[in-house]
Parts: sequence; structure tokens; C-alpha cells
Amino acid sequence: MKKVFLIFFCVLLLTNHTGVSAKEPDIGCICAVLIDADSGRVLYEKNAEEERAMASTTKIMTCIIALEQSNLNDLVTVSRNATRMPKVKMYIKQGEQYRLGDLLYALMLESYNDVAVAVAEHIGGSVKGFAKRMNQKAKELGMTHTHFVTPNGLDADQHYSTAKDMALLGAYAIKKKQFLDIVNQKTYQIKEQKNGRVIRVSNKDAYLSMDADAIGIKTGFTNRAGYCFVGAVKQGTSVFTSCVLASGWPPNKNQKYTDTKKLMTYGKKHFKKDLLKVNREVVLNIKNGKFSRFKAKIQGEKEILKQDGENYRFVTKYSYKLPIKEKQVIGYTNVYIGDFCFGSFQITAAQDVPIYDYQYCLYDLVDRLLP
Repeated sequence: MKKVFLIFFCVLLLTNHTGVSAKEPDIGCICAVLIDADSGRVLYEKNAEEERAMASTTKIMTCIIALEQSNLNDLVTVSRNATRMPKVKMYIKQGEQYRLGDLLYALMLESYNDVAVAVAEHIGGSVKGFAKRMNQKAKELGMTHTHFVTPNGLDADQHYSTAKDMALLGAYAIKKKQFLDIVNQKTYQIKEQKNGRVIRVSNKDAYLSMDADAIGIKTGFTNRAGYCFVGAVKQGTSVFTSCVLASGWPPNKNQKYTDTKKLMTYGKKHFKKDLLKVNREVVLNIKNGKFSRFKAKIQGEKEILKQDGENYRFVTKYSYKLPIKEKQVIGYTNVYIGDFCFGSFQITAAQDVPIYDYQYCLYDLVDRLLP
């Protein structure tokens, strides 16, 4: 009995010492992912790269394009095509005019489909023209399994993304103050510019009241996509973004929030920021220099989100040729956990290294030998 207890105690001690990965959350949706918003590292995934319809989470990209590629004081004139969009809608009327910046609140807080088309047509000239901009931006962000067709996320052939791509989009979006201000607004009042009609919108993101650390982002639902949600939380300096796709169908409206809560709780509980500091000197060999060896420095610091027990791996690459100047960058040390690279530290020369001057040395030798 004592022997069995001793073995159990040793196993328990070893487990705590090595920092074995925490038990992953039990997620009900078909596709899910949790990422570190700062680095993009995937912390949890379930079918994270499966291509699926993503419903109104699409409007995150619509909002980003509007913020980056237009003037928010522009007046948007409503087309007949925009008014024909299905519910959920603001019932804008053909010929009405609204300030573009105001419409973004209606887009993100209430998820109005007619507003999304009005915004898209104003910026892109047409829905097709706007979708081209959306796809170009997706490519820039590394969303390799995403293709946009509509600005509102209504079901359409070839309109798809993945949980991972949408979480990366969310991580990009929340770095913009204007975007964060919109998605965290509780209510907003919009005024039509020609007839003065006033519309009040309110935020439909219930997760903002479910998690004290929540900072967004966007819900979605279509018959094809099921319930979807891209979420974000900030705890201290740690920021997590998540995405759940196909997180149930009616009447399971709240499953997307339950799944998101599990993801965020897992992230906040098991991943903490670690300040990695590097300050070391190395001695390198070199040919044809005035010296056969010279000193270099590797310096820097990074905040890295990691679990206890995860170990860093460093991969160093040098690239230099003579002559070398002091403080010249001669290489990089990349920082990894597993296969994920968090970035690099510069390696700089700590001294000048001139080229060996053979002609000068020959003259010097002859001069010494002569009487």
C-alpha cells in the first residue's frame, strides 16, 4: 500500500512540475477556435480550418473596409437593391441619405442586412465590387480559407470562411479604436439627412454582459450557418479572440455564448503573459578578417502568452560579410513554442571587424626585414 501511494505521489509531483496541458473545454459547436489576439497563436481548435458559412460575422469585414477605405462623413444614398434585403433590416427607403459613420452602428449593433448592402454599394460601386475589396483584404490578413460574396453574410454559394480565419479577422479588428468603440456602444441614434427620420439602435451582443472582460465582437445566424459568434476578451494585457461556427440551430440560441464562455474561461485560466528577456554575448568565427573571432550581442524582450511548463525554442540564423561595423545587424534569433514563431531578436556586432589587408601586411613585413 505504501509503495502504491509513493508511486502516485511521484506521478502527481512530476505532473505539476512539467506543466502538463490543462484539460481542454468540451465545446458543442461544429467548429471552434481560441487564439492569442496579439500573436495569432492557436490555443484551442476544433475543426478550425473547415470551410463553412459564417452568417453575419461577415459584417466584421464590411465594417473594417468602411473604416479603412472611406470617409465616415460621406452621405450614403439608399438604392432600391438595398431596400429589398430580407430581415433583419432597418427598413431604409430608396433615396434616403445617411451618414456613413452612423450606418456602421446599425450594421454592427443590430446587424441590419439592408444597411450592409447600402454601405457596400456606396464604397464598392456594387455588391460585387465591394466583395472584391473584402477578398483582397482577407488575402492581406492571411485568411487563406475565406471567400466573400455578400457584405451581410446571407447564405450564398462560395461565401465561406473558417473559425480560424474569422478569429484572425476579429483579432485584427479589435486593434482599431474606432471599431472597438462601435461594437461596445450600448445604444446609438441615427438621423436620416433629408427628412430627419430618427432610428435608435441597440447592441444585440449579449456576451458583453456575460463576461466582465468581454470587448465584442459579432453574432450571426442563417439556416445554412447555424448560430455563429466571434468574441473577444481582454484580461490585463492578455487578449483572446474566439470563433464558433455552427453552434447549434433554433431553439439553441444561447449555445454560441455557452461555447464562447468555455473557450474564454479556458484561455484566461491556463494562459498567462510571460516576459522573455534575452541579453547575452556570443563569440563568432570569421575568415579573412583582421580578427579570426569577434563578439556579437543578442538583446531584447517580448511578452509571450503561454502555459506553465511550455518551453521556448530558439533558432538562430546569421548573415554577414566583411567589413562589419559595430551595432550592425548580422542575424536573428527566432523564438518558438512548438512550431509557432513569436518573432525574433536582432543579433548585432559588438565591435568593428575590418577586412584583413594583405598588401599592407606584406609591406610591413619587408620594412621590418630590411636593415
